[in-house]
Amino acid sequence: MDTLLIATFEILSFGAIVVLVVLGLGIIASMMGIFNFAQGEFVLLGAYVTYLMHSVGLPVPVGMLAAPVAVGTLGFVLEKLVVRRFYAAPIVAMLGTYALGLIIREAVRGLTGGLYLSVPEPISGSITIGSLHFAAWRGVIVIITLLVMAASHALLAYTSFGLRVRASLENPQLARASGISTGMIYSVTFAFGAALAGLAGALIVPVFSLFADLGIRFLIQGFVAVMVGGVGSFAGPVAGAGVIGTFSAWLPWLMSPVIADVLVFVLAIIFIKFRPQGLVSGRGVNR
Repeated sequence: MDTLLIATFEILSFGAIVVLVVLGLGIIASMMGIFNFAQGEFVLLGAYVTYLMHSVGLPVPVGMLAAPVAVGTLGFVLEKLVVRRFYAAPIVAMLGTYALGLIIREAVRGLTGGLYLSVPEPISGSITIGSLHFAAWRGVIVIITLLVMAASHALLAYTSFGLRVRASLENPQLARASGISTGMIYSVTFAFGAALAGLAGALIVPVFSLFADLGIRFLIQGFVAVMVGGVGSFAGPVAGAGVIGTFSAWLPWLMSPVIADVLVFVLAIIFIKFRPQGLVSGRGVNR
């Protein structure tokens, strides 16, 4: 029973991380009709900004607050200068964002010297319940993820900005005819998705440490989660993240982690084969 409870907590904490990555990736995919293959490197940048702030003597929470702002700002600039040129060609967009991610990854590799660097947990220690001990920081990650999900849903569902985003998603031509600046909406949306990835990187760096390939695993899992969940809605990517995050954290308790990763992808491929629209069908992007 104790092992089951600990495994459940591990699944929740890892799933929360995947949700943060996928939430930003899914919003960008649903909004713009492209997959941002630099999303994993935005996670890496969030971790690096947190490490950088800590290395100059600032408290780790300050770095964690700075990370989504810095990564979101970079995402805004990249969308303005590069990404928006690819909207008409989704395949080219995938290659272009992958190239951006490769540049970011190798730049961080050079800055860190290819080393594994550590950042202390802002909240150390464990939560003791009976004979069980749960890492306090992993619990904080779950709570922050739930708050971010709720805030993101409220932003998109109940604000005038969210209304403009949904209008641009449903019918960009009509939105432009109604006076909505879809170009600015796309820039802000891309920046928001990048900021969520930066926040994910900031939260996980005390757990996984900082290394140049940190974002690769989360990019692959995020991409699969979006495909499983479905593009075109808020709930789809979140549902996909929950499924993929659960299996990715649960299966290694039963088998070799390498075999578990392969099995997750095989199951995802089979699911997508028989239900290509995903768990939650969205309206998609109409250009």
